Amino acid sequence: MQKLKNYIGGQWIEPTGCQWLDVENPSTCEIVAQVPLSSARELDQAVEAARQAFPGWAATPADRRVEPLFKLAHLMRENMEKLSRTITTEMGKSLPDARAEMKRALENVEAACGMPILQQGDKLVAASGGIDGEVLRLPIGVFGMIPPFNFPAMVPFWFLPYAVAAGNTYVIKPSEQVPCSLQAIGELVERAGFPPGVINIVNGDRNVAEAMLAHPDIAGISFVGSSRVARIVAETCARSGKRYQALGGAKNHLVVMPDAKIDEVVRNLVTSGFGCAGQRCMASSAIVCVGDRVHDEITAKFVAASREVIVANPLDPEVADEGMVMGPVISKAAKERIEGLIATGIKEGANLVLDGRGIRVPGNNRGYFIGPTVFTGVRPGMEIHATEIFGPVQVILKADTLDQAIAIINAHEYGNGASIYTQNGYWARKFKLEAEAGMIGINVGIPAPVAYLPFGGMKASMFGDIKGQGKSVADFFTHPKVVTERYWPEG
Repeated sequence: MQKLKNYIGGQWIEPTGCQWLDVENPSTCEIVAQVPLSSARELDQAVEAARQAFPGWAATPADRRVEPLFKLAHLMRENMEKLSRTITTEMGKSLPDARAEMKRALENVEAACGMPILQQGDKLVAASGGIDGEVLRLPIGVFGMIPPFNFPAMVPFWFLPYAVAAGNTYVIKPSEQVPCSLQAIGELVERAGFPPGVINIVNGDRNVAEAMLAHPDIAGISFVGSSRVARIVAETCARSGKRYQALGGAKNHLVVMPDAKIDEVVRNLVTSGFGCAGQRCMASSAIVCVGDRVHDEITAKFVAASREVIVANPLDPEVADEGMVMGPVISKAAKERIEGLIATGIKEGANLVLDGRGIRVPGNNRGYFIGPTVFTGVRPGMEIHATEIFGPVQVILKADTLDQAIAIINAHEYGNGASIYTQNGYWARKFKLEAEAGMIGINVGIPAPVAYLPFGGMKASMFGDIKGQGKSVADFFTHPKVVTERYWPEG
């Protein structure tokens, strides 16, 4: 039994006098580790270590600050398979999905290695008579991160490498449901040669998260999770003058137009909706078919394809390398919540054309499995359409026109991602300009941008001005200090 530790000031420390939480493999319900539920005391220690490390790290030349990131990228690449299997063991997603997650995490480390360019300021010579103006992008101090359970390796790396490359120090609280992945990456961080205190890991539950929000020495927080909590994070940080990035929930709509390549679309819909058991903020969850013919054809083919999805323990050697394997949802509580929403959809009058409840996975009867589930006859405003289900449940709606489909998207509370399937350039252009979502796909089922572009939604899907990853995230982790200067001739 692995007992996890905190990483504070360059040392692995087991907290004393704390409670311990079992970490489950959701496929088998086996206990794979125990994580400490640290207190505010351990957080204080980590923040103090980060605060002490900040002056020296901020003064380190930019090219020297990215040297450990180059080493970390190399170590992550060397340990890719081990890290991927750790993700699959504690989170339940398929190995191909876990490998893709690690690839995205690695891409962000590589992108942050460009910080000597990303952090460059601006200068205006002769801003006035004999006066020059200059903008310096300076590091700020200690930053914190509170990630979700569904991408334990990737999501922290939307923020962490950019923060430290810019000269800040960092404290991260892993999700207590999936802490093993960051523990394994933390061991690579130690080997990469970051000075003590630059990166710190404090395990715990909401008590540590709330202490981070309240801590006076933390300059900013990056959060990814539900919109309800994201709003609380944003409001709490705003009251205390902290910077914040609070990325929330989603209900991503995929619009299918009459000219779409239906067979390609169906393959896309299956992988988008059921990969990671639907537990990703960029998963499709609402399919909007434009026209009766499209609706009937998509429904028939999508339901048939959904029946063929392999539901299994992702580490079962017989299916581990299959391209499309759906594992369990994260916990018993998540399974019960999702099944409750399926029951709600039935009560609302939607047609349950594929029911994933009660599925049996041979050899894994204790796992938290739900099979692919599909509703038709769904109307905007139904709870199963309004709610982020965060599970393998797809709702199919019908629209008469593209304008009506866009109106359905724009009326929704969330605006994380949206995609359209069409070969028509006019429709595609109209959609990308008018659909109110932060990330748009055209003939792409999961419009998640690569590391060099910003990640984040609109409306209730994001609170804050600066999104994760990409070159603009450097603005979150630096303060623009403006210098106006002139010099008189000697004598």
